[in-house]
Amino acid sequence: ISTAQKVLKASATLNIPVFATTQNAARLGPICSELSLPPSTFQADKTAFSMMVPSLRSALSSEKSSSYQVAIVGIETHICVTQTALDLIAQGHKVYVLADGVSSCNEGERGIALRRLESEGAVVTTSEGWLYECMGDASIDEFKAIAGLVKETKEKTSDAVQTLCKI
Repeated sequence: ISTAQKVLKASATLNIPVFATTQNAARLGPICSELSLPPSTFQADKTAFSMMVPSLRSALSSEKSSSYQVAIVGIETHICVTQTALDLIAQGHKVYVLADGVSSCNEGERGIALRRLESEGAVVTTSEGWLYECMGDASIDEFKAIAGLVKETKEKTSDAVQTLCKI
């Protein structure tokens, strides 16, 4: 959750749109309230394992570009994250899977899924690495805010990396 929270805060600072889905919310529950999704977040409920459902495809197609750079955080790396990433790659998008922001109920499945996604063309990286890649240069106006966020979340990021980044 801490990585998703950091990515959401950074997305607001960097003006990156956020898309979120729930997996059959009626049976499995809503998105956890700790994430505090911004009001502008596109949200959809789904039963498909990929989040690339028609309403999300439509929302993406209404944006300015036909090809995006997409960062993914979420649960069940070997199921929903994998199927979403593969669909996005097949549609020509560049996909970043944030290794410190994805999990699986079966720990061993996560590493296998991340290796597969990397071999399929996804960039498997950390949230901090992705944030600095998004900025590209310390001279941008948003740098100070993002650097402060990285510093503020350093301990939680370290814990997430230690726990989740054993690929």
